Amino acid sequence: MTVTQPDLTVFESLESEVRSYCRAWPTVFDRAQGSHMYDEEGRAYLDFFAGAGSLNYGHNNPVLKRALLDYLERDGVTHGLDMSTTAKRAFLETFHRLVLQPRHLPYKVMFPGPTGTNAVESALKLARKVKGREAIVSFTNAFHGMSLGSLAVTGNAFKRAGAGIPLVHGTPMPFDNYFEGKVPDFLWFERLLEDQGSGLNKPAAVIVETVQGEGGINVARPEWLRALADLCERQDMLLIVDDIQMGCGRTGAFFSFEEAGITPDIVTVSKSISGYGLPMSLCLFKGELDVWEPGEHNGTFRGNNPAFVTATAALEAYWSEGDALEKQTLARGLQIDQALAQITAENRPHVKEYRGRGLVWGLEFHDKERAGRVARRAFDHGLLIETSGPESEVVKLLPALTITPDELDEGLRVLDRAVRETA
Repeated sequence: MTVTQPDLTVFESLESEVRSYCRAWPTVFDRAQGSHMYDEEGRAYLDFFAGAGSLNYGHNNPVLKRALLDYLERDGVTHGLDMSTTAKRAFLETFHRLVLQPRHLPYKVMFPGPTGTNAVESALKLARKVKGREAIVSFTNAFHGMSLGSLAVTGNAFKRAGAGIPLVHGTPMPFDNYFEGKVPDFLWFERLLEDQGSGLNKPAAVIVETVQGEGGINVARPEWLRALADLCERQDMLLIVDDIQMGCGRTGAFFSFEEAGITPDIVTVSKSISGYGLPMSLCLFKGELDVWEPGEHNGTFRGNNPAFVTATAALEAYWSEGDALEKQTLARGLQIDQALAQITAENRPHVKEYRGRGLVWGLEFHDKERAGRVARRAFDHGLLIETSGPESEVVKLLPALTITPDELDEGLRVLDRAVRETA
């Protein structure tokens, strides 16, 4: 069979060197449906990337696509800044009825802009405004976005270096199990808070991911999250949970912090909240924190009405039937858990460990460069996976929540093959 090499000339000659994903997957994609993408030659690729978590319901989900097309065909408002529209009203009512109210979450909803980093920036800004302090505590290997405020609370040295200026007012603390159980949780953090000579300015807030996606699929224990929430309350700090990648059902429940039984003061949501991959983000916060003046934080593209439409359709389709999707996600997660356990056992000592929750998993290698080789080999066999971790040492699995058991098995077999072929 003759394989036609894709014509990448225009991308290589005109597009910036900053491009990244296209380097790992050197083909030209043309269409996508469900858990598959197809290049312009018609070759199918099973997608274990899901738009970096933006496509929890798959590509071109037919239910969401129909709602979007109907809205566009009737000339529904496309761009509305923060004007009141029928699409926004429908989303707010549905989000309150299906997400906030059943969980007894006392949140106001803010539309800070189209991306996750917009949500994080607004959360940090609000926390500082409420508390009148500038310091924010984050955690080792955290990732919160690429704008300056978000980078200041991000751990990755390569990403931080791209800022080009000092990143200030952020202090990192050890994430769960950073010392492999040798140091009691929050010993260092609490000691600094209580020591007037520590040099740590009183923080306005702590920002945390319950599962660090870009940081290497590091999973925080529920008891660690509860202890963090308690520490924040005792020390008069706001707790911000960044649920941009791990929310919207990725770990099972709609919010990733539900398992821990905590109620953060502020929550950032993005990626799959629109359901369809359309840009949309939320900043949720307790009502008493709503101290904004009108227009004090704004943005031209914070009112993405087509995203409101698909978000509403996604909530109605997948979150109106109780915990059905959550149970399905946990079942698919068990399927991955069992497969990764076997891959790990058959490839020791090369595989260091595997870890994850729901439908986000990571496979870490002792040889840090092997993860990249595995991902490239998987691409050769028609599977899209990426790497994560501070040195890209973890193969990251992030399939759509709507993936079928057979599709999941197929992708896991390809992963197994790629691991063996890169030994």
